[in-house]
Amino acid sequence: MKLSTRGRYGIHAMYDLALNADGGPQPIKALAERGGIPEAYLEQLFAVLKREKLVTSTRGAQGGYVLARKPSEITVGDVLRALEGGLSLVDCLDEEEACGKSCACPSRIVWQKLRDGLNAIVDGITLQDMIDDYKRVCAQEEQTK
Repeated sequence: MKLSTRGRYGIHAMYDLALNADGGPQPIKALAERGGIPEAYLEQLFAVLKREKLVTSTRGAQGGYVLARKPSEITVGDVLRALEGGLSLVDCLDEEEACGKSCACPSRIVWQKLRDGLNAIVDGITLQDMIDDYKRVCAQEEQTK
C-alpha cells in the first residue's frame, strides 16, 4: 500500500494542529507554510477533515482550525480513513464482485490479515502518541551528542 499525498499531508497537518493545540485556532496559511503544503490543497483536505468531524473551524481575523477532540482521542487511522478511504490493499476485500473467486481465493485470507493488521496499527497510534514519540526520539538524539 502506498499512501497518497492526501494521507501524508493530512497526517502532517493534524500533527501540527495537535502540537499547537494550546495556541488556539491555526490559520490555514500558517499550517501550509509550516508543513510545506500548498495552501489550496490543504484547504481541500481540511474540508474533508471538517466534514468527518476531526477538526472544527473558526472564522475571522483570529480564526483557523483546531482539533475537534483531544490529540489522545484522534488516531492516525481516523485521519487516513477520512482522507484515503478504506485501508484495504485489494478491491476484493471491499467488493465481493471484484473477483469471481473471492470465496475460493487462497490469497484473500492473506490480504484480510494484512488489512486487519494495518488497521490495528494505525488505530493504535494517536496524535498524542506521535507528539510523545517525537519528543522522546529528539531527547534520545540530544543525549547521544
